[in-house]
Amino acid sequence: MPEELTIQTFQALIRDRYFKTDSERGVGGTFLWLSEEFGELAHALGKWQRGDGDMDNLQEEFADVIAWVTTLANITGVDLTEALRQKYIEGGGPSGEK
Repeated sequence: MPEELTIQTFQALIRDRYFKTDSERGVGGTFLWLSEEFGELAHALGKWQRGDGDMDNLQEEFADVIAWVTTLANITGVDLTEALRQKYIEGGGPSGEK
């Protein structure tokens, strides 16, 4: 893997390592895993907000959420780099406040 991590190289890494089992699990099962990871991230963020968070754990949970979103993109055939480019660069991104 190159020293610089891009969305494209990360998506390829996840695809190469996990596509067979991810695609067999399917979208529904994979979304459930992602939902569990959101819960773990919420817990880590709550601890961080209270001032007793573990930065290593927080980083791990962010990484897990991104990995599972990437997994869903892979099994549905979405190129994340292209999706982000179209929405946030070419499309100018959402207007208004988030």
